[in-house]
Amino acid sequence: MINNLSHTIFITSFLIVFSIVSFGQGKPNVVLIISDDAGYADFGFQGSTMMKTPHLDKLAEQGMIFRQAYVTAAVCGPSRAGLLTGRYQQRFGYEENNVPGYMSKSCLPDKEMGLPLDQVTMGDYMKSLGYKTGYFGKWHMGNADKYHPTKRGFDTFYGFRGGARSYFAFNEENPNHRQEDYLERGFGGFREADKYLTYALADETASFIEKHKNEPFFVVLAFNAVHTPMQAREKDLEAFPELTGKRKYLAAMTLSMDRGCGVVLDKLAELGLEDNTIVIFTNDNGGPTDTNTAINDPLSGTKANHLEGGIRVPFLMRWPGVVPEKSTYDFPISTLDLLPTFFVAAGGSLNALKEIDGVDLLPYISGKNVRRPHQTLFWKKENRGVIREGDWKLLRFPDRPAELYNIAQDIAEVNNLAMKHPDKVKEMYKKLFEWELTLQRPLWQLQRKYEGKAMKRMDAYRK
Repeated sequence: MINNLSHTIFITSFLIVFSIVSFGQGKPNVVLIISDDAGYADFGFQGSTMMKTPHLDKLAEQGMIFRQAYVTAAVCGPSRAGLLTGRYQQRFGYEENNVPGYMSKSCLPDKEMGLPLDQVTMGDYMKSLGYKTGYFGKWHMGNADKYHPTKRGFDTFYGFRGGARSYFAFNEENPNHRQEDYLERGFGGFREADKYLTYALADETASFIEKHKNEPFFVVLAFNAVHTPMQAREKDLEAFPELTGKRKYLAAMTLSMDRGCGVVLDKLAELGLEDNTIVIFTNDNGGPTDTNTAINDPLSGTKANHLEGGIRVPFLMRWPGVVPEKSTYDFPISTLDLLPTFFVAAGGSLNALKEIDGVDLLPYISGKNVRRPHQTLFWKKENRGVIREGDWKLLRFPDRPAELYNIAQDIAEVNNLAMKHPDKVKEMYKKLFEWELTLQRPLWQLQRKYEGKAMKRMDAYRK
């Protein structure tokens, strides 16, 4: 799985870096970049010939591409809750998107929906190791003041509290009436940017890096690109004369996001920080093939369902001297693994992490541990549930028989093997149920008319 580097040399370099970290010297900086609603195939490094992503393609060349990277949910709020805590979000009741106005009468009011305050975040853990922490972009972990990023482990915040907003400044021509959509600097400093939002977020991230160049820093850059609304600069649209409609806008928005990544990556190079910075790029869930015409090939499925196209995402990692260039990793990993990987790389002990479900990836990607990081992974949303065990994947539905696939042989999930392997279905169904018994009841739920959209998307792939 590791290319262009002998196992012996790699293990030696890994141990040297690990020993340096263990003695508290040369702590690596960490930059985590998250796109929003991007299609699995909509990047050059993923094989697209239509999208222009030169900066991310270069990042892929400089590090490792993870071929089976998974998020913990097929929609953004729960997925981000799992990523930030290293725990299955269902363990603390964050099973649905916290979207104001979408909740049933029996559930929490809008102001109470958010990442529970007893959960420890990446920001909290990295601060405990002496890191300066910054969060830039989409938060979506609760709109109320008590859920604010600056109260959840982040020293610096520049972004918006909600789940989506305009890429252009709110003004008389582009009005807005929801506080959670406004750009906010720090706590309560609401002020709109005078530039396209993707570039504003990237520039603020680069400024944070420059300010803290002489001390270890942890940065999350959570773009709202390429989530709706489909809004792009005219200059970026002009780069795709062959495209029309939503696809043209998606390409332009992807180009601007790639440029935003370039701003941050160039700043690291300018300051001489590349060699001592872990950079991760990934996406929050599968691409929505209806609202922004994302392409998830060769995967079936889309945002909001549990086929591979809803939960498998692009994933890159660069750490010179530790992660080999032009390499790939083929076993399944999860965004649950980001927190323990960062924490251990920064000199922390896994024993200090509370009840996490992720694993430290460094021994696996180094080749020191040749087993799978995860033999079993789970997903759940109301009555829908999924278990992947090894290469087998079972999908449970509330209104139809379960489906079983061998992902290694059938990445597109077109050959349902449930009838051929009833014992395997029974075995996996039981393990899924046992996992569900460890979970908390959802703190809130979407109304059925919204939940139904996800089922309709999945039905479309069955016709």
